[in-house]
Amino acid sequence: MFNSKKKNTHSGRFYENSTQEWLPIETVKDGIVVLKDGRYIKILEIVPVNFYLKSEVEQENIIYYYASYLKIAPDNIQIRVNTETADIDEYLLRHELYAENEMNEQTKAMIYDEMNFVRGLSDNIAVKKRFYIIFEYSPKVFAQNISFADVYKSLTDEAYKAERYLSQCELGVISIDDDAQLVDL
Repeated sequence: MFNSKKKNTHSGRFYENSTQEWLPIETVKDGIVVLKDGRYIKILEIVPVNFYLKSEVEQENIIYYYASYLKIAPDNIQIRVNTETADIDEYLLRHELYAENEMNEQTKAMIYDEMNFVRGLSDNIAVKKRFYIIFEYSPKVFAQNISFADVYKSLTDEAYKAERYLSQCELGVISIDDDAQLVDL
């Protein structure tokens, strides 16, 4: 039987043995994740560039600017890649409607061939990759009473530096400042 007892903790109320109980996240505030152990982290999503489509000079510049960023990046940086299979359901539904409304049988056959081709790609190689840079707040000087405003400013400055350097690598940087989007992530 489902046990609906609630348990009080320093972070509020949650159901006993719930996901919230074992997750290390205390809260999400102003685009910053506050962990139960008192650490603060910021997450940036990186929009990649196809390195191999660049000229040799462009590739060298990308490497140079990336290395330059790594020299000034926080010590406790984490680079994460999430890979998922591509969701093609919406694409296939749209093409199904096209095929149903198509009068020319040859064109209809081409649409169905395209749909089968995409299904085959999806089963074998169609993946979606999302890239993230995650860094933790590191105070420059050890202090016992750190305000959230200080943490916010420091992490925002680090995010700005990352965006500035990585944009020189032709990478897009998306700061995830919306708390709801961060919780979904």
